[in-house]
Amino acid sequence: MWYCHFNVAIVLDFSKSIVEQTEMERAVWRNKRVAVTGAGGFIGSHLCDALVRSGATVTAVVRYSSSGTLGNLNFLDPDVRSAARIAYGNLEDSDFIYNALEGHDVVLHLGALIAIPYSYEAPRTYVRTNVEGTLNVLQAGRRNAIGRIVHTSTSEVYGTALRTPIDEEHPLQGQSPYSASKIAADKLAESYHRSFGLPVVTLRPFNTYGPRQSARAFIPTIISQAVERDEIRLGSLTPERDMTYVSNTVAGFLAAGIQPGIEGMTINLGTGETHSVGWFAHRILALMGVDKPIKVEAERMRPEQSEVHKLISDNGLAGRSLGWKPDVSIDEGLSRMINFVSSNPGFYSTDRYVR
Repeated sequence: MWYCHFNVAIVLDFSKSIVEQTEMERAVWRNKRVAVTGAGGFIGSHLCDALVRSGATVTAVVRYSSSGTLGNLNFLDPDVRSAARIAYGNLEDSDFIYNALEGHDVVLHLGALIAIPYSYEAPRTYVRTNVEGTLNVLQAGRRNAIGRIVHTSTSEVYGTALRTPIDEEHPLQGQSPYSASKIAADKLAESYHRSFGLPVVTLRPFNTYGPRQSARAFIPTIISQAVERDEIRLGSLTPERDMTYVSNTVAGFLAAGIQPGIEGMTINLGTGETHSVGWFAHRILALMGVDKPIKVEAERMRPEQSEVHKLISDNGLAGRSLGWKPDVSIDEGLSRMINFVSSNPGFYSTDRYVR
């Protein structure tokens, strides 16, 4: 297991951008064989970008479609994109996953269905992708003797906070079919570490935002509507969220992929700061210099007992175990997101509710 050769006392600063990282930090990933599931998604595409630029040999696992779409990988510089091997297939296909992951040192498992509203309509699909798909990744990791698997959880597994800030020992509450499927996947990852010694690390990001995020998330929804519509239409304005900029989330994955001695651990990635959806809406409008009414639409509301009302992380374990801390402020991150949405108007549809 190649990661065991690092000195435990060395904690690399993965909070910096790839451009700012030192040669030593980039050398950690050079020529390492890394597979990223969910590579065509929001966070996965940023992670592939960072890994290729750090010198890793990257396999980007992308969900198959007849159009051969690469998703958000299309935003990568062509030279970076062409440096990654693309593996098209489905997480639910165990044979495909075994073959796609064979020969890799590290697997960063981000592939999942993540839209909460759609999980109310198609819960079985979430079980197949998020639970059975994760089982396939874990089994392939075991059979292929992969040195480190980083499994992606979500703060949604905590449900509405019973105590704050939320640490990793907080009870798990399945308040949507999506969160229930992720709890099951997390427990499978835990069981494979305890039963078979599989070197799994579970990362539990709180809400991540940034360029390439889809309109199913409320920040790009607010910004895109502010650009194109006369009013902002949202669901509930009162839920509070701990928002982490995508480069910081990527930094957490890079650290978790190489830091020794953390096998079996579950680690939160969050800022420790929370604001309501309504607060974000008003802050975004202020940063954009526009004044538009905000209206609540019943169609965008979660069922009352399913709504998660407050998420705020205790990120102390991430600091102690990974040397990780977020370094992008809310205003800076929102400004970057505003620039992205304004520069990519065709990326978002504002005439319908995206589930």
